[in-house]
Amino acid sequence: MTNSDDELFGAEHVRAYRETDGERGYHWRGTTILLLTTTGRKSGERRTTPLIHRVDGDRYVVVASKGGSPEHPDWFANLSAEPDVEVQVKGETFAVEPTVAEGEERERLWKLMAEVWPDYDDYAQRTDREIPVVILTRRD
Repeated sequence: MTNSDDELFGAEHVRAYRETDGERGYHWRGTTILLLTTTGRKSGERRTTPLIHRVDGDRYVVVASKGGSPEHPDWFANLSAEPDVEVQVKGETFAVEPTVAEGEERERLWKLMAEVWPDYDDYAQRTDREIPVVILTRRD
């Protein structure tokens, strides 16, 4: 039996998550989801994306996989151009500082993420780009 939240996707996922403070949508397909809001680098509009995340100490970790596409996802390009981003985790929304993990830290965090979403390893095989692992640290 599948949880109806497992069927949430895109804008519907964002809507359900926001309306219920994550009661619907936080738990998804055996993972946990946060909402990342970025500013469109071309449009200037705020855009929100549901992303699988894990916690690493007091930081949140997400992966810019786009299913192994040759291009980075739009949300990653947006936060690279304009790092004024925020996340919603359950009922709490706050500003975060994004950084891209490198070297040994990236490898450690990649393994952490692939534990909950093994498809990340498949995505990495499909593309020539190094898939970014993004650390989101709460701003004070």
